[in-house]
Amino acid sequence: MEPINTKIRELKNFLEIPYSKLEELNLKAKARGESFSPAVLEKEYTAYLRKEKRIKAVTLCFTDIEGRLHMLDYDKEFLLDALSNLTFDGSSIRGFTPQHESDLRLEIDWASIRHLPSDIFGPGKVIFFASVLNRDRTPYNSDFRSQLKLYASQLKRKEGLVAYASSEIEGFIVDGINSEQEYQENREFKLISSGGYYHSLPMDKLRIFIDNAAEAQRAMGFRNEKDHPEVAPSQFEMNFSYAEVVRAADNVQLYKLVCRQVARKFGMTATFLPKPITGINGSGMHTNFSLAKKGKNIFYDPKGEDGLSKIAWDFIWKLLNHAPETCLVFNSSVNSYRRLDPHFEAPNQIKVSAIDRGSMIRIPIGNERTARIELRSVAPDANPYLVLYTMLKTGMEGQRLQKDKNKRDRVRVLPDNINDAITNFKSSKFISHILGEDSKEKFAAFKQAAADRSPKALGGRVKGSEIIYHHEITNQLLWNNF
Repeated sequence: MEPINTKIRELKNFLEIPYSKLEELNLKAKARGESFSPAVLEKEYTAYLRKEKRIKAVTLCFTDIEGRLHMLDYDKEFLLDALSNLTFDGSSIRGFTPQHESDLRLEIDWASIRHLPSDIFGPGKVIFFASVLNRDRTPYNSDFRSQLKLYASQLKRKEGLVAYASSEIEGFIVDGINSEQEYQENREFKLISSGGYYHSLPMDKLRIFIDNAAEAQRAMGFRNEKDHPEVAPSQFEMNFSYAEVVRAADNVQLYKLVCRQVARKFGMTATFLPKPITGINGSGMHTNFSLAKKGKNIFYDPKGEDGLSKIAWDFIWKLLNHAPETCLVFNSSVNSYRRLDPHFEAPNQIKVSAIDRGSMIRIPIGNERTARIELRSVAPDANPYLVLYTMLKTGMEGQRLQKDKNKRDRVRVLPDNINDAITNFKSSKFISHILGEDSKEKFAAFKQAAADRSPKALGGRVKGSEIIYHHEITNQLLWNNF
């Protein structure tokens, strides 16, 4: 007798694409997204969706102001019929519209299509990122994917500049599903590996997780470069190639989603808390960044200091000058300030260095193609769109750190707690300029609400409150159980 699940699979006949074919499809889609107009892509992909009968649903993604990824699955036929009027209730999304003006629109970014591995996401689905728009179809001010896309397109149109980035995202694998939400009951995380940097036996739990997650990411067109255990036990990092800034931020969101899905499949949790366990290294999201013009990396100068151009150094001095007030964007949770601990290679010093990993900005060894800056002070739970928008706008519109040698050599440090970071953020006129007063007030209010539920002094032990009220972890039930 044939197994029931086999019969069901034959009846459904949804699209399932082998990994080798997936990678080919996704890399081709990426190239087309960089070469063709939105109108051409819309025509192509709507025709594809109508023709491909084995696709059952289209997933649209967007990100709220704090960085949570939201996903809506649309029936394919409904989506195609309603493209001009895709709406959702913005008042249900933390940090979006108030209840009395709740309707917002979604506009598909056709260049962002990804075909998904069916063993991770289920068969018969494709995914797109969407821009959040106001009722009048203008970009919504608290959707920083829309804001980043708009600002990047303006720079390209007016100055011929293209911003590129890639993030090195660390995380931990801990035992059990929903370990973060259940932290209050369990009172600790259980590590699944005691290995260290680069060291993990080929078939142990951590290595199996890394192998499966990396395979899925390659199939989705990430172009992974290296995948390995990190310094702390049960810690991992998977590096992927440079991309234009909007796609680079999309990659961060999908990277974290894939890691969480794969870990869950194995009965584990992938956590991107910056410091889930005291006494060992925390996790960062080192963000590599450069600018190009006419296909040339303008951060590179073989005769410049550390191989960087004057443009790159100008960018660096602006980031350093505005470091205290932008710190909340890059370290947006109570827990992230545990990571800024100088005993564990923490990048808490407001300075730049080619060798000192305690510096907020590092200059990696580079050449004409790879010259870049690395902002090391970013935590892995930060909103990647807001991070890159803030970096880009600060580097373009900020004020340089004064060239006075005494001031440049005097080492300042980043805030060591979220309350000080919130104070710097709220008092900054520059933040009002780059983010807008409305988004600034929203973001600060949400960060303060989380801070108020934890002790002001971090202390030596991770508190349950900094975990369960964390913006990537809390839900309606947890938040109202205060």
